[in-house]
Amino acid sequence: MQITAGYDIVYECPRPTPMILLLSPHPTRDKDLSAPHEIVFDPPIASEQYADSFGNVCTRILAPEGRLTISCRMEVADTGLPDTLSHHAGQHPVQELPADTLVYLLGSRYCDTDRMSNRAWELFGNGPRGWALVQAICDYAQNHIVFNYQDADSTRTASDGERDRRGVCRDYAHLAVTLCRCMNIPARYCTGFLGDMGTAPPYGVMDFAAWFEVYLDGAWHTFDARNNTPRIGRILIARGRDATDVAIATTFGPCYLAGFTVITDEVTTEVAKADMPAALPG
Repeated sequence: MQITAGYDIVYECPRPTPMILLLSPHPTRDKDLSAPHEIVFDPPIASEQYADSFGNVCTRILAPEGRLTISCRMEVADTGLPDTLSHHAGQHPVQELPADTLVYLLGSRYCDTDRMSNRAWELFGNGPRGWALVQAICDYAQNHIVFNYQDADSTRTASDGERDRRGVCRDYAHLAVTLCRCMNIPARYCTGFLGDMGTAPPYGVMDFAAWFEVYLDGAWHTFDARNNTPRIGRILIARGRDATDVAIATTFGPCYLAGFTVITDEVTTEVAKADMPAALPG
């Protein structure tokens, strides 16, 4: 299947403001793009790309004073298959984990393992291990948090979400990642596009999505505590320890988010392809 994805993001800056953007597809999806990925800026400005320590593609800019529109449209080939299930995947003893996975056992800005460790062992210490443990953690996160866009809070940690019992997709992911790490399973936070393909209406407002990956049986596996079911058409943008590492925009000065639109949907006909909009100016 073919998926069209993109965004139009508008910032108002009172003065020139440096920014780091994580808006490019992850390099693992480069082969699936119908054309090289391009971010369009209006007004046109210079940009520089680099890879961060997690292998994500970052774009460095100096946003001008006034209004800046950041846009992209791309077409991505996808298998059309749901997330893979590996029910028999086992958990590694910590002493046998590869060295590059160990960072994903540690606490981070939003994944406060020091506050959640006792709670994790109370909830899951006597239960199964491996895949079944991660699934139990996803079940807990989905049942424990009530989703509401109005409850988004950029300062909420995993322990805050567990206490408040409300949040958005990032809060489900942070809680699940933290509980996995407390139970000695490496877990990393992911962000990207996730459309409604294969799901029943009604559909909500499209946004970037958050999910996570865990290291079991020598490989990384996808889990989604918010939806808690295999989904079709994930387009990964970035991975990291938590939302701090994969923010779509890190700004170094005051600015105002004046517009935000995300699209991701299946291209169903040749006509739809021909009608796919170009990146829109602000």
